[in-house]
Amino acid sequence: MINVAIDGPAGAGKSTVAKAAAKKLGFIYVDTGALYRAIALNAVNNGVIDDNNKIIKMLENTDIKLTFDENGTQCVILNGEDVSSLIRTPEISMGASNVSKIPEVRAFLLELQRDIARNNNVIMDGRDIGSVVLPNADIKIFLTASAECRAKRRYDELVLKGENVTYEEVLDDVNKRDYQDSHREIAPMKPTDDAVIADNTGMTVEEGTELIINIINS
Repeated sequence: MINVAIDGPAGAGKSTVAKAAAKKLGFIYVDTGALYRAIALNAVNNGVIDDNNKIIKMLENTDIKLTFDENGTQCVILNGEDVSSLIRTPEISMGASNVSKIPEVRAFLLELQRDIARNNNVIMDGRDIGSVVLPNADIKIFLTASAECRAKRRYDELVLKGENVTYEEVLDDVNKRDYQDSHREIAPMKPTDDAVIADNTGMTVEEGTELIINIINS
């Protein structure tokens, strides 16, 4: 099995280019951030997002599965419900950053992620894939872009979905998320020593995808 780990900050286009590259290469694409978003959504729905102890207790009754259609597209199933579209809001994004600091949450999701990688050729993206989830991945990539570029991408995405946000709000969220992810005690976001640094500032999706494929094939 070939395992590709892609890490990097929020809005770097990891999910978009990893998904496109996986489709071209015939790999399974795994968006690990979606798992943390599902935990955050469950916590919000249960009114416990601000209480770590209650979030940990909630895990006892939390069932998360990833399913893949014939095109390899990932669906996130939370307690039997497809929540793939419900987890893509700014509130859930910040919630995911918060719950990802909880060691018990990371342990809860770790084996699920590794099990998928053991049984498939995968491109898996997140914040700590190369350092923690798949430390022996065949290829490690740290994908990044400027904060302004990442905020513009996320803003355009949210506007297309009808969200009422401003660019300044999204940029502020991106900067806060970067700080949280890189300063948390458990598995902080940072490139591993053996990762290839790939900056896609100003690139189109197609250019970013080719950048990733070229690294994988090199």
